[in-house]
Amino acid sequence: MRMPSKELLEQLRKDYPIGCKVKLLKMSDVQAPPIGTICEVLGIDDIGDLMVAWSNGSGLNVVFREDIAIRIDKEEQNG
Repeated sequence: MRMPSKELLEQLRKDYPIGCKVKLLKMSDVQAPPIGTICEVLGIDDIGDLMVAWSNGSGLNVVFREDIAIRIDKEEQNG
């Protein structure tokens, strides 16, 4: 596993601040929430994974360079 640089971690933390919402596009885990599930970012750990709280109660992190989730606007959450 390649560790992200300090600069990349800082950028990820800026792009995905605590409290922002993201939507799952891809996750390769048998216990993954369904595609399209929304979560709230709780933080980013030192290996770049998004620590999140999924709307369905799941606690799986979004794994850096493996899973795909996009940040969404409040309007999209309600739409």
